[in-house]
Amino acid sequence: MAELLSHVLAAYALGTVVSWRLEWVTKRWVAVAMIGALLPDLNRIGLFVTDATLESVLGVPFSVDAIHTLGGVVLLSAIGAMVVADQHRRVFGVLLAGALSHLLVDAVKAYADGAAGAWLYPVTWARHPTPNLYVSSDPAVLAVVGVTALLVWWTDRTRGEER
Repeated sequence: MAELLSHVLAAYALGTVVSWRLEWVTKRWVAVAMIGALLPDLNRIGLFVTDATLESVLGVPFSVDAIHTLGGVVLLSAIGAMVVADQHRRVFGVLLAGALSHLLVDAVKAYADGAAGAWLYPVTWARHPTPNLYVSSDPAVLAVVGVTALLVWWTDRTRGEER
């Protein structure tokens, strides 16, 4: 759970900082980016439902591991953009930005074999070497991201009072 919260807080911090430069990025769009940061972890549905069950329901070959890839988040962002009433392209872009922040943060975490997952699928199956910057279960990661998000929140709040 700490890793999921870390991704959401990182998307909040990044979205809020972007909102300082782009007028159209309001709190609503920061929230959409935070939802986008959750998209890659929808592959956790595999803990409850097997791939075979999903294949029988969908009628096509399916693997939940593909959700935590570039192709998976593009597809989920497109689905998310279709369910909103308006501004489909903007929703798609903001959801995708949040999801990409998740994938990029995961690209530098520690893996046992020293190579990140094939998160660039369908572009390539290559697994790049990772710098092993952090272990996802380390509580210090959540602390750093939490403090960063708190500082961004505080700065954003004080910027609003100055206007």
